[in-house]
Amino acid sequence: MLIEGLYSVLTFEHEEQTVKATVKLNPEHEVFKGHFPGNPVMPGVCMIQMIKELTERATTQTLFLTVASNVKFMAIINPEKNDTLQLVLQISEVDGLIKVKNIVSFEETMALKLNATFKIVS
Repeated sequence: MLIEGLYSVLTFEHEEQTVKATVKLNPEHEVFKGHFPGNPVMPGVCMIQMIKELTERATTQTLFLTVASNVKFMAIINPEKNDTLQLVLQISEVDGLIKVKNIVSFEETMALKLNATFKIVS
């Protein structure tokens, strides 16, 4: 984990090309003290890192993000109010690259949609 202690994986289901995961954010993590003081918000870059790490777990590969497209932040994630997130990843391998279509949500609210392409490092 790049940002140790930011989140923990509660559930991780991997069937064929689909991953369904539930993660719990740590609202006491240092990252939220600076983003933003008094009004914590999950940084978008941390959400993308979380998707990368879950994809690495599913593929058992070390990955490097090369393209992020159709990135749509649709709701603010406040870890004090919404500390449990659901992620659904559709993973495929095309021409030696790992492609991911992802949705992050909390309760019934969609927070992030994105398509990502990862290069396999090892």
